[in-house]
Amino acid sequence: MKLGFIAWLVGLCIALGPYSKAEISVISCQQAKGLIENPDPKQRPVVIDTRGGYKDYFRSHLPTAHHLNFDTLRGTDHGVPVQYLPEDLTKALLIRAGIDRSRTHLLYATGDKLPNDEILSTSMVAYVLEKFGVTDIRVVDGGLAHWKQLGYPTTQEYFGNPTGNLPEQTKSSIGIGIEELLELKDKPNVMLVDARPANEYLGQDDVWLRKGHIPGAVSFHWARLMEKDNTHKFLPAQQVEKEFAAAGLTKDKQIIVYCGTSREGSLLRFYLAHVAGFPNVRLYEGSWKEYASLKHLPVETKENLAK
Repeated sequence: MKLGFIAWLVGLCIALGPYSKAEISVISCQQAKGLIENPDPKQRPVVIDTRGGYKDYFRSHLPTAHHLNFDTLRGTDHGVPVQYLPEDLTKALLIRAGIDRSRTHLLYATGDKLPNDEILSTSMVAYVLEKFGVTDIRVVDGGLAHWKQLGYPTTQEYFGNPTGNLPEQTKSSIGIGIEELLELKDKPNVMLVDARPANEYLGQDDVWLRKGHIPGAVSFHWARLMEKDNTHKFLPAQQVEKEFAAAGLTKDKQIIVYCGTSREGSLLRFYLAHVAGFPNVRLYEGSWKEYASLKHLPVETKENLAK
C-alpha cells in the first residue's frame, strides 16, 4: 500500500510540474486525472461540471464531478436578463456546490464545436469563483471531449460535495459596472474589447435589442484563442501574441472586456489574465445586453482599429 502510494505520488509530481501550487490556470486532462485519483480523498480536488444541460451531466461526467449549472448564478434584474445574482445568493450557491478556499477546483464542460460551446460556461464559473476570492482554479484543457478521446473513465454516478467554505476576502475588482465603464473607456491607456463574433460586433445579427457595439471597442472574438477541432482546448499564448499586438492588446494597458451576456468576455478575460499573463484585465459584467437596454447611451457599427 505504501509503495503504491509513493509510486502514485511520484507519478503525480512528474505529471503536475508547475501545477503543484495554488493558482488559476489551465490544466491538462492527464494532470486532472492524477489529482482526481489521489489515494487520499481529503487531497482530491473539487470537480465542477459547469454545463447548462443537466441531461448531459446525467449521460456522462468526470469521476467525482458535481454539477453546477452556470446559469443558476444569473437571473433577470430590473428587466435585464441574465444579470449576476446578488452576493448573498451567489455565496449560498457556491457553498452548496462545495466551493472551498482550501482546495483545488477543476472546472470543465463539453460541446467542442461552434456555435454551441460550453467552454464559455466554464470560464464564467471560473470568473465567479475568482471574484469570490477562490485562488486555486484549473480549467481542464480540452474538456470532457478530450478526456473521452484519451480513453479516461467517466461515470453516471452523482457526486455531492461537502458544504463549502468561501474565502473571507473577495476580488470584486476584476469586474466592472456600467458607471465605472463609462468613466474609464475613453482614457488613453484603456482598451475596450468586444469578445463576440464579428457579425454581432458590427450589428449584423438578429439577437440584440440594439445593433452594434460600445463606441471605441475593438473586436476580438474569443474563439481565436481556441483550437478549431476542439474549442475547449487553449492555444499556447505565444501562438496568439501577434494577434493580440495587432488588435492593440498590450500588457501596459488596462483592458476591459465584454460580450453579449459576459460568458464570451469571461473566456477572453481568463485567457488574457491567466494564460497570457496580462496584469490588468477586467470584465464588464452587464455586457451588451445591459448596455443595449440603456437607450440614452450611444452605439456604433463601424469597426475600430487598434489604438
